[in-house]
Amino acid sequence: MTIKDTPEEWEVRATATPFVGNKTSVRTDDVVMPDGSVVRRDYQVHPGSVAVLALDDEDRVLLIKQYRHPVRHKLWEIPAGLLDVPGENPLHAAQRELYEEAHVKAEDWRVLTDVYTTPGGCDEAVRIFLARELSVAEGERFLVEDEEADMEHARVPVGDLVRRVLAGDVHNNCLVVGVLSLAAARAGDGLDALRPAEAPWPARPFTS
Repeated sequence: MTIKDTPEEWEVRATATPFVGNKTSVRTDDVVMPDGSVVRRDYQVHPGSVAVLALDDEDRVLLIKQYRHPVRHKLWEIPAGLLDVPGENPLHAAQRELYEEAHVKAEDWRVLTDVYTTPGGCDEAVRIFLARELSVAEGERFLVEDEEADMEHARVPVGDLVRRVLAGDVHNNCLVVGVLSLAAARAGDGLDALRPAEAPWPARPFTS
């Protein structure tokens, strides 16, 4: 048996979009099950996201802390953002988010991992990048607003961050997946074996 996710699409008898928001929407599909029955499934339609685990030369991860209203918490996270433009190259989006949220640029980029955040109720796909060889970005800082205007910044050693993940001190999906993927990559074939920054991403096809 090959352990690899495979694309598949079951028949949809009817579909509707009962809610359309600013960035996402809710879709209702009537899906035919293997036994021939039809079951209604509601899910959030999402444009996709990118996230950046930025690692400095002191082996620290760049973090931001931001208020997240749905969970009523201020969460420590890694820089991340939506794929606002259909077909946008995710590397370009990740570079933009690192600049806007941390005023940092990186010379070395790799794909750390790709995930579906909540596939039981949302079609969001996230590509998490590893960014190294960091430096301060040129030009003026990006003008932040809303929740981002209250962001805090920190740089935390990888080992300490792994312990905080396992202790339940931090909960953001991209942060947890990203730092544990980093630790696993180091324990395995090494960071240089990671996929190149513009590796294909079937979940969100893009142009170079």
